[in-house]
Amino acid sequence: MYIPIGNDLSIRDRDIVGIFDLDKCSYEKKTREFLAKAEQNGEVIPAADDLPKSFILTEQYGFHRVWLVQFNSTTLEKRGLK
Repeated sequence: MYIPIGNDLSIRDRDIVGIFDLDKCSYEKKTREFLAKAEQNGEVIPAADDLPKSFILTEQYGFHRVWLVQFNSTTLEKRGLK
């Protein structure tokens, strides 16, 4: 099943490793370090025109991607449960 994440993008639910709320977890040092490293490695993909509210970590074919999305994590979880 595919989950729409904004900007006409969708991701497969089986590729999702985790959905994280930026407000709740970005204050943690390890999360900030992880996001900075992902940005340096070119693994961050913005899927929002507005400020992102959450990020989705995916793994496909051995590659990790961090999708910055405008929806909160609860909304994304509900989209995946349809």
